[in-house]
Amino acid sequence: MAGYGQPGQGYQGQGGYAGQQGQGGYGGPQGGNQLVFQWFQAVDVDRSGHINAIELQQALVNGNMSKFSEEACRMMIDLFDANKSGTIDVNEFVQLFNYINQWKGVFQGFDKDRSGSIDLNEFSQALQQMQYRFSQTFVQNILTKYDPKTCRLTLDNFIVVCFSLKRLTDSFKRRDREMRGQAMMGYEDFVGLALGAHQ
Repeated sequence: MAGYGQPGQGYQGQGGYAGQQGQGGYGGPQGGNQLVFQWFQAVDVDRSGHINAIELQQALVNGNMSKFSEEACRMMIDLFDANKSGTIDVNEFVQLFNYINQWKGVFQGFDKDRSGSIDLNEFSQALQQMQYRFSQTFVQNILTKYDPKTCRLTLDNFIVVCFSLKRLTDSFKRRDREMRGQAMMGYEDFVGLALGAHQ
């Protein structure tokens, strides 16, 4: 999935691998990344050749060793599930693996204390570098939503928040044609945007 919600300048990223098919019970990843292919096979518990959000959740951990949230796993499956089956195959998994590693690099760049999570100051810096201008109260509210106890973001929640901000910002900009920071929209349009039902 090229470009959408990926880290980097303007959130533009590269697509997946290209190359030859691998060996095994089902096709390996294009591009021959055997380590990722082996990881996929380990995650694909039912040997279906596809993994769902629950299987993905069992494989992904944050820096503090907690599992990725179900919300993050479902979002990432949806992002890379080309045929909208609710699962991803090995080639989509390679793209997802690259996507997570890109975000992990961005996340680690802001996790100055190497705690495996980012605090208010670190998250504020991340948002500013990504060209978002939010009040400290708004940023604090985001942190509180995802972790009311410590007000910190783990990698999975960082990815979810950044992806959601990008999606909502893009949708808002399409409605703010005069670039004034304001847009007129009906209630149904607003709810549709919030739920991700339309752009």
